[in-house]
Amino acid sequence: MEAKISTLIATACLLAVPSADLGACTGIALKTQSGSTIAARTVEWAESVLDCGYAVVPRGHHQISFTPSGENGLPFLAHHAYVGIYTGYEKFVVEGVNEKGFSAGLFFFPGFGEYPSFCEKEKAISLCDMQVVSWALATCSSIEELKKELSYIKIVSLDPNVGTVHWRFTEKNGRMVVLELKGGKPVFYENPLGVLTNAPGFDFHLTNLRNYVNLHSGPAESQLLNKSTQLRPLGHGSAALGLPGDFTPPSRFVRAAFFSSTAPVARDCFTAVTTAFHLLNNFDIPIGMQHKNGQAPANLPSATQFTSATDLENLKFYYRTAWNQNIRCIDLKSINFEKIKYQVHPLDLERVQAVEYLRVE
Repeated sequence: MEAKISTLIATACLLAVPSADLGACTGIALKTQSGSTIAARTVEWAESVLDCGYAVVPRGHHQISFTPSGENGLPFLAHHAYVGIYTGYEKFVVEGVNEKGFSAGLFFFPGFGEYPSFCEKEKAISLCDMQVVSWALATCSSIEELKKELSYIKIVSLDPNVGTVHWRFTEKNGRMVVLELKGGKPVFYENPLGVLTNAPGFDFHLTNLRNYVNLHSGPAESQLLNKSTQLRPLGHGSAALGLPGDFTPPSRFVRAAFFSSTAPVARDCFTAVTTAFHLLNNFDIPIGMQHKNGQAPANLPSATQFTSATDLENLKFYYRTAWNQNIRCIDLKSINFEKIKYQVHPLDLERVQAVEYLRVE
């Protein structure tokens, strides 16, 4: 058991302590004309290839949270079936949706979350931070239910030296909240923007948006500098001049808020899904950008190891990976959760980009 816990701690360290900002996540949400919601996000890790896969979890599946002293924490039963993507270890689901249309996602938050100390006497109510998504999808169908259930448990880290994370939760009706731990206590923020990145805290990012109050879509207005000099925009989108282009969390938050809020409202859910993938192309982090020259891993085509989009109305979970940009879909409505067994699968059966060869005659 000690060896297993050491392995899990190493996995948690890999996922939650990005060295030199090698890990990043960007989340957005889009609405359709009918009011349906699409929750989409990226997951970045530039150090090495993550062992990513998807888990299909039926109702009745039993799990026990890990703690620093073993697999002896909070036990929880899947009242709701769900599908989610894990990174590093199959029980560490970082993004998913359950059959009630309730979505949950984990985002890196190094240096800012404040977890409570683990107490052996409270292990039965202790939930590992890397298993919060699985627990929420298994037990909750709404944000209010999540808040109530969370009041009875403690979120803990496997190792106090491991960095922290924060989470976003989205209801089928589109309501979204961000959860952060401050002083060991859960703090919820309403998130009408639908945007989330990483450190600092969510409240900082909302305040920081005020530095970009001048930005808007379309061209900037021409200006008469003096009686004889007319200044005209050099190209399309000139009113967005000053939009930050680096990959730090504050800059990505501003770009994500700007792109998602200026995108046309899609006529249907599938159009919104494809729009979300196009928007998130802007957050693909090229491999090498986060490394000193010559230190980038050779077998990683992009730091953005997967991108996902969830149609909460139709219960469809879409994803693509750094190796295969083709979009794949898991349709929860097509799964018979009464009969299906718990199972996990790799995101890519082969890490090869599918190419359609055209026949020209």
